[in-house]
Amino acid sequence: MKRHNRRYKDSVFADLFGEDRNAKKNFLALYDALYAAKYQSTSILKNIRLKQTMYMSFANDVSYLVDNKIIVLAEHQSTVNPNMPLRCLEYVTRLYEHIQNPRDRYSRTLKKIPIPAFYVFYNGVEKLPAKQMLKLSDSFIMQSETVNLELVVKLININYDKDSEILKSCEPLGQYSLFVDAVRRHIAVDKEHGFENAIKECIKNDILREYLQRKSREVINMLIAEYDYATDIAVQREEAGRIAFVNGIEQGKSLGLAEGSHQKALETARLMKQANCEITFIEKMTGLTAKEIARL
Repeated sequence: MKRHNRRYKDSVFADLFGEDRNAKKNFLALYDALYAAKYQSTSILKNIRLKQTMYMSFANDVSYLVDNKIIVLAEHQSTVNPNMPLRCLEYVTRLYEHIQNPRDRYSRTLKKIPIPAFYVFYNGVEKLPAKQMLKLSDSFIMQSETVNLELVVKLININYDKDSEILKSCEPLGQYSLFVDAVRRHIAVDKEHGFENAIKECIKNDILREYLQRKSREVINMLIAEYDYATDIAVQREEAGRIAFVNGIEQGKSLGLAEGSHQKALETARLMKQANCEITFIEKMTGLTAKEIARL
């Protein structure tokens, strides 16, 4: 894989729907598809994306204030992250700080705020259903009948083979899904020229043609950054899995269990699940079946 300028921090998704000169047009198509709306003018959109600065350690992918009524946060994920509700809570808190007058919170009259909506568009290789709801309350240490704070993130699987309805109703998102599939296919057989070949194929087949013709070099740099990040995450998870495996052995010994026993394997698998290791990796490391791991 060729190395290019590494200064690019955005993903292709964040650029396509948040930063490119046609981003507002693309996002309006996405919004209309999500809400069955028929807005024609991008004048209703205000880009309020959080950008990483020396004073703020995190940034979100895409966020718009729509018609001064709705805040839509859209995140792209190629790996499963069950903590997205917590991240979105951090994002929307910062966004309210940006768009509201600081004095409003001390006013004696009720100040209205835009409704927040949270979406994750997933296109990783791990199998997920077409749609899924992620709830902040699922992460609470103690479960209660009364939930005093809730945040729900709607996860939508945009892999083209899921045949999601939104890929048909939102052309930019549908073409983005086909582009990701092309990148995945080409990089699997040619790591050196995979990105370039995927871009050529998409231009030839009229997939994001104008965007890719105009920004091919930037897109390659963004893809390199994305794939390097994905590799870093995979390495971290594997390392966490190995640590959990060692800890499982030590715990097995402390319980007086023979090394290699079934009970030790179960304990190890439990620790590896807590470390968010993939099921196939846990199977390989412990010798347990997927069904045994799922019951933990």
